[in-house]
Amino acid sequence: MRSLVEDMVDDHPARPVVVFSNRDDAGGIAWAAAQGIATEVVDHRPFGEDRAAFEAAINAALKPYRIDIICLAGFMRVLTEGFVSQWQGRMLNIHPSLLPKYRGLKTHARAIEAGDTEAGCTVHEVTPELDDGPILGQARVPIRSDDTPDSLAARVLKQEHILYPAVLRRFAAGNRQLLLLP
Repeated sequence: MRSLVEDMVDDHPARPVVVFSNRDDAGGIAWAAAQGIATEVVDHRPFGEDRAAFEAAINAALKPYRIDIICLAGFMRVLTEGFVSQWQGRMLNIHPSLLPKYRGLKTHARAIEAGDTEAGCTVHEVTPELDDGPILGQARVPIRSDDTPDSLAARVLKQEHILYPAVLRRFAAGNRQLLLLP
């Protein structure tokens, strides 16, 4: 999130209007507030298993900001088809694998265990299927023989901080062509 916001200066076609989290202790909330960016928090826990009610509360919190694009970054809740359909074509996500490989969690461990020679990250449009929307950008990193899931994750994260802002800049300007970083 911070990389996205820091890139949104001068000639960028988008501006950050609100940073949202389901956790009030998320580091991005405090950082955004310190930058003068509005913040909203809707804790998912009081909603229990009622995901529709949680997502209705999210929409209610976001509505006053008249948002054009939602960028998911570290938001670890699976969103329902009902929520996603309201934002179809206007919601992006960053995922720590070279989709379509390794949807879901533990992507780095899975890539190492599979004997892959490279890993990376993907920015994609969010659709109702988990980690399955149109791919807008990917960045690759080699998997080293001594890699652990943590060491690989650290290198992939560096690429995420480059790729996601670049894809958002293009997407906000109307360019949905695939961006591939080495």
